[in-house]
Amino acid sequence: MSSPSLFPRHLSVLLLASLAWAFAGNHIAARIAFDHQAGVLLAILCRSGVTLLVLASLVLLQRQPLRLPPGAWRWQLLLGLLIATQSLCLYSAVARIPVALALLAANTFPIILALLGWALGGPPPTRRSAWLMGLILLGLLFALDVPARLGAEQGANATWTLGIGLALCAACAFAGALWVTEHKLSALPGSLRSMLTMLVVFTSALLAGASDLLPGGLATPDARVGWLALGVLALLYGTGFTLLFICMPRLDMMRNAPVMNIEPVATLLLGWLILGQTLSQLQLLGGAIVVAGIVLLAYRRHA
Repeated sequence: MSSPSLFPRHLSVLLLASLAWAFAGNHIAARIAFDHQAGVLLAILCRSGVTLLVLASLVLLQRQPLRLPPGAWRWQLLLGLLIATQSLCLYSAVARIPVALALLAANTFPIILALLGWALGGPPPTRRSAWLMGLILLGLLFALDVPARLGAEQGANATWTLGIGLALCAACAFAGALWVTEHKLSALPGSLRSMLTMLVVFTSALLAGASDLLPGGLATPDARVGWLALGVLALLYGTGFTLLFICMPRLDMMRNAPVMNIEPVATLLLGWLILGQTLSQLQLLGGAIVVAGIVLLAYRRHA
């Protein structure tokens, strides 16, 4: 069976950029929902539930068997739990700190993935990769306004520290999920793997809410705009995730994947336009350094 023909590069770049904006909009909608008292677990249920329905429909249409190779189930379960953890931590960070800062911190996952692969027997980072990682961390230091935060009031500083910590935990979970996908589940059809992952995420959020492990996690919005935001986040994430999966074989991801790194920039602009969240000039400079470093690191990996 021949592989599908690739889209023209300008079309691939445009589509990936549009998907990055959709994912950024998902996080902005999540913050609006949280500002209207929606629970984090409820947002995850909405997002994963819609995506699960779409992916399950694709699997049924493709008539894919649900059997997994021996030993793959435990890795599939781990993958789902890691994505569930990433979703919980990132949304919890978005609820506490400016959305762009949460996304910048979470987008350090390429560094963590490189170090994780090295720790698990892979090749060590090259000197150039190590230099870029240091540059990203330096930019993150400015973007997060660490010097000013160290002298901030205790209450505000504690909220900021918790939010950044949650975003970095999301980066660690996502890096682990990428490692499991590449090294343990790469032979599985993408639609089946993604569907089972969303099934674990949805079930985990449902069980966590039913057992009250996260108090208020299933709280409903206190206004119509909160419900609308939940619908928008589910629509944007479900559409973006599904289109990315369907079009991926034709997008030449090895070459064009760094385009997706405009998501923090898109989040910054949407956060300013919609939420009124602003950053200082030094934070903007730090954010630019982070995004540039991640793009250079990605191009180096796929060169």
